[in-house]
Amino acid sequence: MSPLIAIAAVAAIQGQAPPARPPGTERTDLQRHDLSIPGWESLQARVDFAPGASFPMHSHPGEEIIYVLNGTIEYDVEGEGAFTVKAGDVLFVPAGVFHSARNSSEAPASELATYVIEKGKPLVTLKR
Repeated sequence: MSPLIAIAAVAAIQGQAPPARPPGTERTDLQRHDLSIPGWESLQARVDFAPGASFPMHSHPGEEIIYVLNGTIEYDVEGEGAFTVKAGDVLFVPAGVFHSARNSSEAPASELATYVIEKGKPLVTLKR
């Protein structure tokens, strides 16, 4: 059973639904591996943003390393403010730092996101 299906099944049993992805965003998990550091894993995913789509302020239980594959994406990183990156640019988001992403253009945008995260913790925590 895939990790996402397992999480959804546990949430359904507990009467909680996993947080829905914002419209116009799609994450495709490419690979997930245990690291040599006990209790840690890596997850690599492609994240696609339709024109105008955004992902609200959130954090991760580890670092996120971003490479923009195509388009332009505006990020707002707590403590740094908002800035725009384009295809070929990179970004590092430290563990626990809240950030958001938005495709402010009229063309699709994509990023390759590599997460180095603590195992067993939710990948995304939305800012309340």
